[in-house]
Amino acid sequence: MAFDPGSAERIRNLLANHRGVVEKRMFGGLAFMVQGHMCIGVAGDELMVRVGADGHADALSQPHARAMDFTGRPMKGFVFVALPGYEAEAALQAWLDRGLRHVLLLPPK
Repeated sequence: MAFDPGSAERIRNLLANHRGVVEKRMFGGLAFMVQGHMCIGVAGDELMVRVGADGHADALSQPHARAMDFTGRPMKGFVFVALPGYEAEAALQAWLDRGLRHVLLLPPK
């Protein structure tokens, strides 16, 4: 699966001031790794966000969010967000903040 380059560029710009960000192809798209952990990314035109187990239910309650599922089994702690849910800059920033809140609590790899 390809990824939307425009969405990837928007994320790249928001993460420009963060240290230790690495781009890596995974889950059929492009993921942004922060301190060695997948934080946020794009698969097709959907956002992939790592929200952690504690933030999973709340993230799923947000408009346009759904469980991240590649193999028929949802991945706990990860969500997909459809384009209408992150089209606005403030909405994309809010999803990025969710991902950062989780991965910055994890020990660096």
